[in-house]
Amino acid sequence: MSEPRQEHTPLRITIVAAVLNEAENIRPVISEIASALQELRPFEVIFVDDGSTDATLRELVACRDVLPELRVLSHDRCCGKSAALHTGIHAARARWVATIDGDGQDDPREIAPMLALAEGANGAAPLVVGVRLKRNDTLSRRLATRFANGLRRRLLQDGCPDTGAPMKLFERDAFLRLPQFEGLHRFLPALLGTYGHPLLCYSVRHRARLHGQSKYTNWNRALVGLRDMIGVIWLQKRTVRPKRVTEA
Repeated sequence: MSEPRQEHTPLRITIVAAVLNEAENIRPVISEIASALQELRPFEVIFVDDGSTDATLRELVACRDVLPELRVLSHDRCCGKSAALHTGIHAARARWVATIDGDGQDDPREIAPMLALAEGANGAAPLVVGVRLKRNDTLSRRLATRFANGLRRRLLQDGCPDTGAPMKLFERDAFLRLPQFEGLHRFLPALLGTYGHPLLCYSVRHRARLHGQSKYTNWNRALVGLRDMIGVIWLQKRTVRPKRVTEA
């Protein structure tokens, strides 16, 4: 006699983080996620190790003791943050995906209210951006981010005051329909908006890094960001969508 079929409860959300050489931050960040997300069960957490050369992968595997819902994916080489996020989002099993950094600067307790905003929205699935009102970074980094956000907002007309915010929540399938390129995560408000997904902004806390230093400098972010922005403007102008579709 065959075994009765088991019905699995759909996951409510998948949290995705891309990490590179963050060994010291892994356990405290995952422990905080485990504590903060109890009300969102059932959920899953996916950490993607983007070719780290330190003990990041070993720490991730060891952290399954504090978070059984943790899935660990790894790249054989460093491919960039957008590629690592795409790996995690493609593997996600929930409709909604939230992204978070793995350095401790983001507060995972913000995910629940961001998800409530998305689930309560009418129409097309929205993009919810966790806008950092007060950056806990060096002065030079804050000024560079302010300039970059202002330039992107002016040129792309995306209506988002913090387009590079790491905490974002969106529909998995909507993200996977976008053209994929390195730097995509900084342009989600513009690109998802082009495809009809409204933007919702939610104010979040931004904290100091637990350990280590950022993998980006103001200079390399500026050069790469400018090139990518030109490409996104081209995509916006070349994307034509019907106002409605009917079947005869």
